[in-house]
Amino acid sequence: MINKLVKIYSLAIVILFCGFSYSQSFNASTNNTTVGVGDQFEVDFTYNGKDINGLRNFNPPNFANFLVLSGPNQSTSMQIINGAVSGSLTYSYILQPKNLGKYSIGIASIDYSGTIYKTSPLEITVVKGSPKPQQQNSNVIPTKDIADNLFIKATVDRSRVYLGQQVTVTYKLYTRLNIAAQMSISKLPNYEGFWSEEIETPNNINFTTEVYNGKQYKVGILKKAALFPSQTGELEVTSFELNVPVQIRKKRSGNNFFDDFFNDPFGGSQVYNYDAKSNSVKIHVMPLPSNNVPKSFNGAVGDFSLNAGIDKTKLKTNQSFTLKVTIAGSGNLNLINPPSINFPNGIEQYQPKTNSQINRKGTISGSKTIEYLLVARTPGRKEIPSINFSYFNPEKKSYVTLSSRSFAVDVELGENIASDDNSDYSKQDVKLLGEDIHYIKTSFNDIEKVSGLTIFKTGFWAAVGVPLLAFIGLVGWKKREDKLAGNVQLLKFQKAQKVAKNRLKEAKKLMESNNYLEFYSEISQALFGYLEDKLHIPKSEISFERAADEIRKKSGTEDLIDQLKNSIDRCEYVRFAPNADQSSAMHEIYNNISKVIIEIEKNIFSRKAV
Repeated sequence: MINKLVKIYSLAIVILFCGFSYSQSFNASTNNTTVGVGDQFEVDFTYNGKDINGLRNFNPPNFANFLVLSGPNQSTSMQIINGAVSGSLTYSYILQPKNLGKYSIGIASIDYSGTIYKTSPLEITVVKGSPKPQQQNSNVIPTKDIADNLFIKATVDRSRVYLGQQVTVTYKLYTRLNIAAQMSISKLPNYEGFWSEEIETPNNINFTTEVYNGKQYKVGILKKAALFPSQTGELEVTSFELNVPVQIRKKRSGNNFFDDFFNDPFGGSQVYNYDAKSNSVKIHVMPLPSNNVPKSFNGAVGDFSLNAGIDKTKLKTNQSFTLKVTIAGSGNLNLINPPSINFPNGIEQYQPKTNSQINRKGTISGSKTIEYLLVARTPGRKEIPSINFSYFNPEKKSYVTLSSRSFAVDVELGENIASDDNSDYSKQDVKLLGEDIHYIKTSFNDIEKVSGLTIFKTGFWAAVGVPLLAFIGLVGWKKREDKLAGNVQLLKFQKAQKVAKNRLKEAKKLMESNNYLEFYSEISQALFGYLEDKLHIPKSEISFERAADEIRKKSGTEDLIDQLKNSIDRCEYVRFAPNADQSSAMHEIYNNISKVIIEIEKNIFSRKAV
């Protein structure tokens, strides 16, 4: 009897241990069910079972009423009981409630070898202020401590500038923590009131060591921009926001979370997605002096030189020659307008061609070349007067006027051209008749008398109507050309699509040659140049916000504005993503910006034309 009882007891023990070792469960837990509206708390989803290698497809609940400060952070553990192996896998989240009230954290699920396990919902009560009987969880990360050890600092090289003078803003990342993965831009700064030029920085962030407020940090440059103010007064550059995944060791003891991080080389760790936000910067912009302003001043600010020359000094009528004017130096060359030139009578001017070579490695500098195609229409000695270009030098606090020499061109009479020096000719040569005298007709046998009134015949009205219609069409064409010539904005509007198309072609060539630095500059100019000309926005005032307002005024949809914003943000983001695939990114950005230009043209301007 005793032996039988022992066998039964032993069998029960084996069954008990087997049941314990192989039981499987998936549960949700939290360190606090009552939290303050500004407090952080932890939620864990834990699977327990004989084997965790078969787990897949973890599906978290919707945290719609909470901010996810960190997670999912994974941790595992294994245990052996009487030779049976069991383990657990935990997905942890650090949450912060958004509003007061009672909320439910829904069901999480996980797949184990084809079987779906689900958790039960968790009820969380959010109260005003921190509940008094609250035990602090050692794994909740103190945001203030991270902010003391990782932050973004925005600095400018000068805080008081003249209108149009360059001010350089630099965004640096200071960190004493380990960055676990690729950072992502949350929000770009707003340069309202400035014309901005991106300054080239390395694609990968190069960290150096710097002591700040008595602590040693690793410091890397995130972004640099040259800003040229287009308004006077107090202007503000808004914050640059970046999401930084940092690796944090779990606190085991002590009062300071980061003492444990810096001193303990052992123990578990977790990744925390921290939103770093830079300081904003205020810049005081002074107006340019109103005294002794040169007549040739057209808004240029910086330090420049002027060079001009022609390719021919002797030619014949109706032959062309080129006047080339080059302005070089430091300043915002993109905003410099071609100097005004008074060409003599008999010299016909065509639309000038502009080419800029910009150096964006620090102070914006380079050169801008304007080529004038000129045609001599009348013979004689033609003199092109001295070309004047004025700018304001902020270092000297005074205006400077540069002048080129004058140019003389000797024009000889070409073939088949009448020698009347007082005549002005059009773009077509004057053709002389080979014969201008005919013999007097003495026989009229081949002439038939016309019967009926000519006024009722079709030929009469054709002879009268066709020239009249041609004259009306010619007058309309002439008025349109005069209107375009006198209205620069309208001329730019008409040519905006063509200019954007040419820039996109150039960007495609740069993309195919994998020249990503020049590609981003060209694709950006294609988009913003199109918006400037099509929406009548001055170059110095162009920004996404201004373009969006103009699109709304023209009944553009919010979806179209979102497409525009996404294209601009994507173009900016890929510059600062150290591990981004530049080749695939260029193709994506090229396609997106091409599509946005087509959509704006189709949905706004084509619709208006209809």
